[in-house]
Amino acid sequence: MINANKKRLRRTMMFLNAQKPGLIKDPYIYKPDSLLLDLEDAVAENQKDAARFSLFHALRSIDYRGCERVVRINGLDTPYWKEDIRCSVAGGCDAIRIPKTENEEDVHLAEKEIARAEREFGRPEGSVLIMAAVESARGVMNALDICEASERLFGIALSGGDYTKDLQTHITGTGIELMGARQNLIIAARAAGVQCFDTVYTDLNNEEGFRRDVETIHLMGFDGKSIINPRQIRIVHEIFTPDERDIIFAEKVVREIDAKKAQGIGVFTVDGKMIDIAFYDGAKRTIALAKASGVYKGDL
Repeated sequence: MINANKKRLRRTMMFLNAQKPGLIKDPYIYKPDSLLLDLEDAVAENQKDAARFSLFHALRSIDYRGCERVVRINGLDTPYWKEDIRCSVAGGCDAIRIPKTENEEDVHLAEKEIARAEREFGRPEGSVLIMAAVESARGVMNALDICEASERLFGIALSGGDYTKDLQTHITGTGIELMGARQNLIIAARAAGVQCFDTVYTDLNNEEGFRRDVETIHLMGFDGKSIINPRQIRIVHEIFTPDERDIIFAEKVVREIDAKKAQGIGVFTVDGKMIDIAFYDGAKRTIALAKASGVYKGDL
């Protein structure tokens, strides 16, 4: 069964320490598209059980009001990840994020445990989705295999901190050190028909730099960005939501192509721009994104 939520709107995915009730009790008030409830890096080694307890009761008792609930489990090379999956699935999470994904076997391994947990706790088969985080050079090179590893997988994400360490460099703020990985991941995701998400931007006081970073990944074709602070949500949503001019132009393109196809006309102009059938899917995507963002008032 293919989960209908695979293609939902995911402009912002906000990281939250699953161990801290004060952080996970009401983050929906900031209106991110997805919540990344973290059992991995944010939680100390001796606090993993406490974090799972907090996570389970939050998932069971809190109405997150439409925000997707993704749990980042511990790495598959740790003793924690299987119980992380059991707890998350039992609590009712929407998806599991696999950290440090390097190949399709990692996805298959996690998928088997998710399916086992669905059966154990009476969840419908296929109801829990997967996203894979790529954090190494090997993972970047295997991106297409990872993207095609499972029908459950809705997307792939870059984790820039660990990736740049593996590359023997560091985050500079320019994006140069991330460009190759970003390009490879977005190409792989589009080839496989899944979504693609960029890494966090950690300089919270540099709003101008953050805006440039988001504009760059938007132009590259990413679906959204991982974030670490509610202050970052507004900028991401603004950049990833079509403006009125884009929506009006997309409507014109769709209407004109629909009309011209019936007349056997393949090339024409809209607002002085040369248009053909190749523009159709892009225009439809703009309208679909506007609808999902709640800003579309048209009738297409």
